[in-house]
Amino acid sequence: MTGSLSALFGLEARATSALLWGIVGCLSVLVGVQGYTLLAAPLVTITQALVLALLVGFVVAGGAYVLEPRLAAWAANRTTE
Repeated sequence: MTGSLSALFGLEARATSALLWGIVGCLSVLVGVQGYTLLAAPLVTITQALVLALLVGFVVAGGAYVLEPRLAAWAANRTTE
């Protein structure tokens, strides 16, 4: 793979980062639901778990897209102080 992940998806770096954070959020919910199912009784059905995971993924991706420039500016200001 010669290019960056952003070039591979054809998106700007900020959108690629938000997309990847959304995927992490989605998979985290699915892992949590599966882990709970293995340790106790099933909490939700597979369909409900997928819908919940997609909803969380979209919220996380949107939050990452909106908050990333603010966090970068905060971090830049923090290092100069």
